[in-house]
Amino acid sequence: MPTAHEAEKQHTGPEEADQPPSMSSHVAPPAAPSRNPCCLCWCCCCSCSWACVSAIRSEGRRRAWRASGESKLQPLPSCEACTPSPEEVQSWAQSFDKLMHSPAGRSAFRAFLRTEYSEENMLFWLACEELKAEANQHVVDEKARLIYEDYVSILSPKEVSLDSRVREGINKKMQEPSAHTFDDAQLQIYTLMHRDSYPRFLSSPAYRALLLRGDSQSSHEA
Repeated sequence: MPTAHEAEKQHTGPEEADQPPSMSSHVAPPAAPSRNPCCLCWCCCCSCSWACVSAIRSEGRRRAWRASGESKLQPLPSCEACTPSPEEVQSWAQSFDKLMHSPAGRSAFRAFLRTEYSEENMLFWLACEELKAEANQHVVDEKARLIYEDYVSILSPKEVSLDSRVREGINKKMQEPSAHTFDDAQLQIYTLMHRDSYPRFLSSPAYRALLLRGDSQSSHEA
């Protein structure tokens, strides 16, 4: 005649009976999800406090500022008032500074950079110009972080080409961003566009077409 223990074992089945009591009567609570305190950081060397600040920023504000930056680079409207004069177009060949200080010149040069897949250089330069004009420190912090994410981070598809010295300097300055955090980087990209893209722009069909249009306009006015 089976004992009480054997009867209980037959009732519960061999698999349940062989299990230790701790495994059959207690279920371990799910492990708490691991949390990387720097998961929102803009770079590998940032502080967690910066990540926390980043996490509570307004996403709507970020999108609005990015959209405003992109809209500044759209082609100029096709209207007589927005069309550069023949003298202005010719002045672009005199110096790169004159080209970059002309809204119409920047628009034409941006369109050329897009054909060379380097439009991010102009985007970055203009974003830095806007940052330098900002006086509100709260806004400076936000815009500096966005510039870093968009144009300096190696994870960004719009990353600009900067040397290691400039990158290291930016990483240090980003602990306490200012309106001039990206001055060295902006100068490096400005020099790159001047030496590399500007000569090709002057010899491009797009610029020659602007010159011809200016000559034609001058002939009609005469």
